[in-house]
This record gives sequence, structure tokens and C-alpha cells, in this order.
Amino acid sequence: MNTIRVALAQINPTVGDIQANADLILDYINRAREYAPDLIAFPELALTGYPPEDLLLKPHFVRENRRALDSIIEAAGDLVVITGFVDTDGSDIYNALAVIAGGKLADIYHKTFLPNYGVFDEERYFQSGRRCPVFTLGNSRIGVNICEDIWYPGGPAKMQSLIGDAHLIVNISASPYHAGKSKDRERMLCTRAEDNAVALAYCNLVGGQDELVFDGNSLVISEGGQVMARGRTFEEDLVVADINIERVFSERLHDPRRRREKIRIIPDDSLYLIEIEGRDFKERPALPERADETLDGDAEVYQALVVGTRDYVRKNGFDKVYIGLSGGIDSALTAVIASDAIGPDNVNAVFMPTRYSSSESGRDARALAENLGIHYQVITIEETFDDYRKMLAPAFEGLPEDVTEENIQARIRGNILMALSNKFHGLVLSTGNKSEMSVGYATLYGDMVGGFALLKDVPKMLVYELSRYVNLRGPRPVIPEYIITRAPSAELRPDQTDQDTLPPYPVLDEILEAYIEKDMSANSIVEMGFPVETVRWVITRVDLAEYKRRQSAPGIKITPRAFGRDRRMPITNKYHD
Repeated sequence: MNTIRVALAQINPTVGDIQANADLILDYINRAREYAPDLIAFPELALTGYPPEDLLLKPHFVRENRRALDSIIEAAGDLVVITGFVDTDGSDIYNALAVIAGGKLADIYHKTFLPNYGVFDEERYFQSGRRCPVFTLGNSRIGVNICEDIWYPGGPAKMQSLIGDAHLIVNISASPYHAGKSKDRERMLCTRAEDNAVALAYCNLVGGQDELVFDGNSLVISEGGQVMARGRTFEEDLVVADINIERVFSERLHDPRRRREKIRIIPDDSLYLIEIEGRDFKERPALPERADETLDGDAEVYQALVVGTRDYVRKNGFDKVYIGLSGGIDSALTAVIASDAIGPDNVNAVFMPTRYSSSESGRDARALAENLGIHYQVITIEETFDDYRKMLAPAFEGLPEDVTEENIQARIRGNILMALSNKFHGLVLSTGNKSEMSVGYATLYGDMVGGFALLKDVPKMLVYELSRYVNLRGPRPVIPEYIITRAPSAELRPDQTDQDTLPPYPVLDEILEAYIEKDMSANSIVEMGFPVETVRWVITRVDLAEYKRRQSAPGIKITPRAFGRDRRMPITNKYHD
């Protein structure tokens, strides 16, 4: 056998829905049979979904996932199946990979490197693995490892390819998305393949899970570091490719450095060979034709938001959403994303004006709803606002109106949205962006109300970029131009604009990126050319707003450092830069 045919099942499991995940795996096993692959690989923790978090602390959860693996073993037949699951040896649990061959469990690999940074906290749950198998299938050799293991140049892949002489490395992964990460990941994987003169099959998860979204982009890479096949972005997919092991062998013969390096490394007991059985295919059908399509830039970020919203809504049992449509750009973009995610007929927009709402806001909110084909209604809150003021007049006697009255309007609107949510069993989408949430420019129990904040990690300037991208996609713009070009305003007092309180958004976003994502000091940010007063004001507001962010709805991570899972700061904090 000079060729290994590999299938990568890029699937979208649901955390905790073990039986449904097992059924999805079995479905893709049956689909793959049409192409007669030697093996099919599934993503990291495909049986449990990723990340299962404290479900892993429940022994019965671990047992149920192991029983589900048994059902896959029974159904695998003559196909070699590689899938992620949670293993236990009775004393601890492991992020594991099962190799199923000949209708039996041939072996189990335990993840060696457990990430414990950013959004990851695997050391909280798992023990590290210490074994490094290479499987012989006919005259080919295959190494297997899991996600983080491939990111280390000297990790298991090097040992498996150099000392174990693996022709192919299969890495199963759950690598979450942020903008630009897929290109960095692909570059790293191509480097691993070329440096080790080994073919590489990388199977990644796809879909949304709480604040994370997984982009797929599974890859088959040649021993020379060239991409041979790529999975679709943000879609389930079955990637099938042929690996020529004779070509791998030939590549190694032409590289004398490999021989010298092999002599210098002393193998330890962690590396071992195990023989597995596969079907000997005399003939195979032709490989399916594939278009090598990738997303980048605004298209990539936009699709991440769509998929993250779709999966959060649907996986949590909702079929409709409610949005407070203000006539502003944040709520407009939220409505467009929601329409693409779950269909316009499932999106309900509510315009809630007071005396401070401009006629343009009402006009543009209605026009946007009509362009999208979403449900639209107007609920005027002026009378309710007056009732609140009358009710509070004795308590506020002698005091001037201020932000208190502004926030009352926001909280009335939040109350209405939650009432509609309760009555009609829909999920409220809050519409605030990362720039606002960073500095606390939002009202607790008002415009922050909701079950999901899909723009939570989207800076304001990116909101503008995505809105322009949306308008250029189709035959005509869907977001009215005035929404994009008008000065942003909360419309909670006469002639109000955001820039009455905040620095201009281009300035604010640059300072926020430096402080939040790069952890730069105030002095370093000032040296970038920003006024010291502005920098101090922004940093102080970011620090003071931590208590608000802790009470905000979850939202989709699309930047390298999102609030919550990525950036974890104390609320009570006397250290100020």
C-alpha cells in the first residue's frame, strides 16, 4: 500500500449531548465509506463537545461518554476510526484519542501538552499523557496526537516522525477562532510538516459553543509543507485526500540532516509501535472535487458572528430572538447578523421611542426591518417614562436631572424586551459593542439586558467595517446609509452624541487595543502619540467597568483577547496603571 486515503470529518457537536454527538460521528463514518478511505478522523473531544468544562467533574458524564465510544467501536467495521473522547484510568481523566481498527479499540492516546492560557484551562481537568504511539497500517506508519501537541516543534509529532518513522501525523483539534488565527495556524502546520518531512492531516472542530466559535479549516498537508486539501470555513465538511507514503520516504532520503538528528536523539519508553488492521482496497472511487475556498477579513469575522449566534440560539433551545432596534448602527448590525443566522422570520425588532428619539431613528429602524423582512413593532415608552419620573419625584426633590433619568429610559426598554422574551419564549440579543463595554458606556439592566451579546467582542470601528461589508454583499444595501454616517447617539437627552462622553472612536479603539489586548502601560500608550489625559481617562474607565462586564451577557470571541474567558481581572482592584 503506497497510498493512504484519509478522511477528515469536520463536525459540529454539542457540549453534553453525547448520544447526538455519537450519532453524528456514525453518520459521517457512513458518508465516508463512499470514498473508501483507510481512516477517518474526528475532532478533539468530539463525543463530549468542546470545552465540556465542569461536566468533566461528574463521573457519570465520563462513564456515559465511554459507553458512547463503545457504540462507535461496534459500528466502525473495517474502517480505521480516530476520534476524541474523555478517558479514565480510574484515578484520573485524560483528553484522549481512540484508535479503532478491525472493529476493536486498538489503542488510546492521551494528550501530552495541556493548554492553560487564554480561553483554555485544561490543567484544571486533565492529566497529561506520557505515551507516544505510532501505528503500522500495511507498510505505512501513522502517528496521532491532539491539538496543542502539534504546536510544539519538539513535541510528539517530532518523536513520531523522526524516531517512529511515521509517514503521516493525524492531529485532531478543537482550535477556537479569532480573526486571522486560521492563517497563523496553517502556517504553523505547514512548517511542522516540512520540518519533519511528514504528511499531516489536521481535523478541526466547527461551530459555536457559548463564547467560542470554531472555524473548521481542517487541512491535509504534504511532506513538503504544501496544502493538499482544506475544509470549509465555519461549515461541517468531509475532507478526503490521498497521501503518497513513497513520496514521503523519497523526501527523507534527500535530506541528510534527518539522519544526523535521528542519531542524536535517544528514544525513551514513551514511543512504541502497534500494528492495526485495515481493509485492503483493490480499487477506490475518484476523490471528490473540491473548491479551495477560504474566508478572510470582514467576511471571515462576519461569518464567525453568524455561526456563533446561530449555534448559541439553536443549541440552547430558542427559535426566535428579540432586538431593541434604536435606529443606530450597533442594533442594525445585530439585526442583520441575526437574520442571516436564524432566518428573518425568527427575528423580532422593537422600536421604543421617547421624546428624545429623532424622526430619523424611527424612519431608519423601520426601513432596516423592511429591507431584512424581519418582524417590527413600535412600543412607545414616553408615558411610562413620565410615570417613573412622577413616582421618583419625591425621592429626587431638589435634585437636577442627570444620567439617572437617562438610564431609566434604557431600563424601561430592557424591561419590555424581557417581557416579550418571557411571553413568547424568545432570546433577547443585547446590542452593545466592545468599545462601549470596555469603558462602561452601557446601562446595567437596561441596554445590557439580554441572553446573548453577539457584538460584545467587536470594537466600534469594526462595527462600521462590517456594516459596510454587509451593504456591499447584495444587489442593494440593507442598512440605511444614514445609520452608518450619522454621529452615534444613545438619544437619552437632547442633542446627545457618544462623543460628548467618549473620545472619538478611532482614538478610543486604538487605546483600548493597546491596553486590553497588548497589556501596554499608560506611559507606553502615551508614547504612541495619544494625549495623557485621554489615556488616563480610558484606562480608569476600563478598570472601573469590570463589575459591569461581569454582569453582561456572553458574546462571541473574535479578537485575540476577549473579556471573560481571555481577560480575567479582579473587580475589587486598587492597582491602577
